[in-house]
Amino acid sequence: MKKKGVSPVIATVLLIGMVIVLGLIIFLWMRALAQETITKFEGENIELACDKVQFEVSKVGSQITILNSGNTPIYDFNIKLSSLGAFETKKARDLFYSWPKYGLNPVGVFSEDSSELESASEIIITPILLGVSETGSQKTFICNEKRHGQEVF
Repeated sequence: MKKKGVSPVIATVLLIGMVIVLGLIIFLWMRALAQETITKFEGENIELACDKVQFEVSKVGSQITILNSGNTPIYDFNIKLSSLGAFETKKARDLFYSWPKYGLNPVGVFSEDSSELESASEIIITPILLGVSETGSQKTFICNEKRHGQEVF
């Protein structure tokens, strides 16, 4: 009785292929864990800069007013609009026509009407900062909504 099996050459090629695929998976997984660091203010991690952000928001009808009362420039805001159990998140520069190109500098004030704000039952505003990546390019960073977001009434 003759037994048939995989030849040693094919078995070796399959093993090498599996090791390469497994190594690639581990490499991509490790790369995802090591995120690129974004800094602001001469090397300070941008997450720490979020803790220094201070702003005040007031809404009357469809008009919203935002005051940057801290010393950290705020590039943009994520505006989460909730209505009837659903929500939509928009950036301030997309929602408002006159949003400043470089955001709100310290002690900067922004005010504008938007009909989308009037229909929302809940509004949460979260700051977005502009920092510098390790490669020297500018990158935006959205601060944590639970720690840095403000609910508008």
